[in-house]
Amino acid sequence: MPFILETIVTTLDAHGHPNCAPMGVEWGEELVLRPFQDTRTYRNLVSTRQAVINLTDNVDLFAQAAIADPIFSARPAVAVRGIVLDDACSWREVEVVEVDAQAPRARLRCRVVYAGFRREFLGYNRAQAAVLEAAILATRTHLIPLDEILKEYERLWTIVRKTGGRREHEAMQLLTDYVEAKARTGVL
Repeated sequence: MPFILETIVTTLDAHGHPNCAPMGVEWGEELVLRPFQDTRTYRNLVSTRQAVINLTDNVDLFAQAAIADPIFSARPAVAVRGIVLDDACSWREVEVVEVDAQAPRARLRCRVVYAGFRREFLGYNRAQAAVLEAAILATRTHLIPLDEILKEYERLWTIVRKTGGRREHEAMQLLTDYVEAKARTGVL
């Protein structure tokens, strides 16, 4: 039975411009991506039918990619037209074999064509897991009322303060500033 693993999916558009998106991937015998159809990630996947699924323990990458369009340090993928993040512990280079665009979130079945490994992934501590949750919430500001997100951020901050290091504090602050700015301006 597949489970969802939080990753950074990198894609290239037809002109070779990179896109980095935090995304839960259904991980099982096959890998399934579920991007919203109005995203650059979806457009790139449909256009090129290739991606790199990066597994990383650097939650700052999740925070930045959730709220902006960052360009992270990367190198070319081995078997697909794409990029591997330099801060990836391991990665899967994939080709899209089936696209189901029936719902607002498409379902793209992918075949792994290459698996790479750079370093051991030790897992997440509680603060890192809290930042991941905060990053996911930051991508849902168009779906969840901002006051609910900010209330959840208060709970997540407690975890980050107790168990996080500098990187987790900075990532959580970045996300908090982003959501608070949206709440002040009302811009979604």
